[in-house]
Amino acid sequence: MNWSDESITRRQALNSGGRLLGLSALGLLVPSSLSLAGPAAKTEFNVLKYGARGDGKTLDTVAIQRAIDAAAAKGRGSRVVVPGKRKYLVGTLQLRSNIDFHLADDAELVISTDPKHYKNGAVILAEGAQNLHLSGTGKLNGRALDFMDHYEKENEWWIPKEWRPKMFILTECRGLEIRDITFAEAPEWGLHMLGCEQVLVDNLKVRNHLDVPNCDGIDPDHCRDVEIKNCHIVCGDDAVVVKATRQAKDYGPSARIVVKDCVLETQDSGVKIGTETTSDVHDVRFENCEIKTSCRGLTIQLRDSGNVRDILFKDIKFVSRYHSDPWWGRGEAISFTAIPRTPETKVGQISNIRVENVTGRAENSIRVQGMPNSRVQNVTLKNVEVTFDRWTKYKGGLFDNRPTKVIADIEKHGTPGISLRHADNITLEDCRVKWGKNVPDYFTHAVEAVNVKGLNLRDFEGKAAYPERLEAVVQA
Repeated sequence: MNWSDESITRRQALNSGGRLLGLSALGLLVPSSLSLAGPAAKTEFNVLKYGARGDGKTLDTVAIQRAIDAAAAKGRGSRVVVPGKRKYLVGTLQLRSNIDFHLADDAELVISTDPKHYKNGAVILAEGAQNLHLSGTGKLNGRALDFMDHYEKENEWWIPKEWRPKMFILTECRGLEIRDITFAEAPEWGLHMLGCEQVLVDNLKVRNHLDVPNCDGIDPDHCRDVEIKNCHIVCGDDAVVVKATRQAKDYGPSARIVVKDCVLETQDSGVKIGTETTSDVHDVRFENCEIKTSCRGLTIQLRDSGNVRDILFKDIKFVSRYHSDPWWGRGEAISFTAIPRTPETKVGQISNIRVENVTGRAENSIRVQGMPNSRVQNVTLKNVEVTFDRWTKYKGGLFDNRPTKVIADIEKHGTPGISLRHADNITLEDCRVKWGKNVPDYFTHAVEAVNVKGLNLRDFEGKAAYPERLEAVVQA
């Protein structure tokens, strides 16, 4: 793929023979019959007229569902209005095709803690919906701590109870638009979209706890033609993560996904592909994002049989730091790793990756890690500058290879600026490795390459952390 093209999808739109229309400057694909410009008709269905109390105590699931079903029967973009100045206690709400589910003003859906109030383990559920919109400035409150058993002080995180719901499971939806709403305190994954196509997520706010595990922000999973933009996400687990999870049904690859103009705060990865990679993931673009804090900044974590190719990270600022042991990531600035999950796994391949105009501060290396039977191919870092330093209390000198049973999951290793292993055609162009004020003795070379073929350094700047005893660049 030529990443100098104006858009990863515009060419594909042209190739489609005009069947698909461009959505934005990035040319995301939206069929003309499923325009995301907004439904033409706005017949309103106020949930209060269908019996919702909105007192925060009475279970309003049935009343709100009646309004949803009535709106869906009318169709043509009918709007289900959840009025503001009220809190609505809910279990699972099943959204339908051709409606706009609108959380008006400061309306708040507060989720029930009773598992009997749920279907398929989700608060907001949709299956096979077409032209579905979620809008408004209201909020979905996930009451995360009510689903936690206790807090582990030594590991600095909450231990969940046996059961906890996801906030959204939206499956095989087409023409999906989510705009302006907030969800907070998710007890599990947040916005999980499985097998969806033609998706726009715009100005979503996520306000989760940083010490609750698995409360991802946004998970496009086996999805295609997705644009995620202008989102502000605070969450314990991965902020925006493109997946291909193992499912009983084949939902196809994850492809043609753009994430841009987002601000992210997480205890795990800021922007990520993986860990579940059972199908291919390709043509994904992360652009113009700020990662305020993370355990890994930019991540591709391939552990299964899918291939990850044609990925761009561009115009990104990040901070990556060590945190307590259970969290995946050990402060790696950038981590592209293809490691089998188990000895039986035939792991796929990472190829054609470009990182451009990226700056950051990190406590651990930039890593490109393949395996002898799955070498990473064609990685270019251009105008990448990272300052390596230590400022947290946690143990350093470690590489985090989890999850794997093939090599050490936590590997004791020095901290070079850039670590390359089992990789081909790696280009470092106009890149800079800098060292901060606190440089421990396990900080090492600017570049350490092991079993690398085709290492190209162009206008590279960087010394070893201790130049009096270490070379800047070492190859083995």
